[in-house]
Amino acid sequence: MSRSRSGPILFWIVLAVVLASCRTLPVGELSDTDAGTQRVVNVVTSGGFAAAYDMLAPRFETETGIELITAYGASSGGAADSIPVRLERGEQFDVIILSRSSLDNLTALGEVQPHTRRDLVRSSIGMAVRAGAPVPDISTPELFTAMLLDAESIAYSASASGTYLSTVLFPRLGLWGQLEPKSKRILSERVAAVVARGDVEIGFQQVSEILPIEGITYVGPIPSEYQKVTTFSAGVTTRASNIADAERLLDFLSSREVAATIAATGLEPVISGP
Repeated sequence: MSRSRSGPILFWIVLAVVLASCRTLPVGELSDTDAGTQRVVNVVTSGGFAAAYDMLAPRFETETGIELITAYGASSGGAADSIPVRLERGEQFDVIILSRSSLDNLTALGEVQPHTRRDLVRSSIGMAVRAGAPVPDISTPELFTAMLLDAESIAYSASASGTYLSTVLFPRLGLWGQLEPKSKRILSERVAAVVARGDVEIGFQQVSEILPIEGITYVGPIPSEYQKVTTFSAGVTTRASNIADAERLLDFLSSREVAATIAATGLEPVISGP
């Protein structure tokens, strides 16, 4: 009789083991293997923060084990690779980093979770000339204005700094009528790279976007009387697939521990927390 019962008993034991091993995990609960495959954060950053980000991203990945998949684009300007256009055509990112004004616009459009927004840095506008070219003195408003009028060609970015120069500062100075014919708005490329090639004589962009480019001389910031400081900020998108790790990245980028690295790229860190 014991032999006749062993078959059914064994069947039920095996079935219980199989069902236990195949159980559906509750939402938010991942196995060790699944958790490993989920540690990815998709990021898009504008050029103003790109130099600092490129230095900090490997450190974040090493310290956390979270992989960062990164794209680049302007804060505004309408280029095909600009951040607003990327989002408009449905590209998916967990974190976006761009000018605060553009982040505010995207938040109003429902693209960013408002409570996640974080100011990261403040950035000033600088000027570059080709390496080996004469370096003008732009330390006063008068010298800066004279230099603009004397320059044969001028380049400015299609993003925050260039928009300010072409639509606010130059018209305010009464110079836009003279400067516009010899000025070039640069899309999808660093202004300093255009200067380095010799395509234009002088170029303006965020200091942090000028400094990494070879083949140019950084002249300095434009005069404080004419300066516009842009805040670059970050936020988690409403389409984010990895919110927890996205917020962890924002904590890292705004921490005191990375401030020195950020400052070395020509930016002023905005530190969150103690």
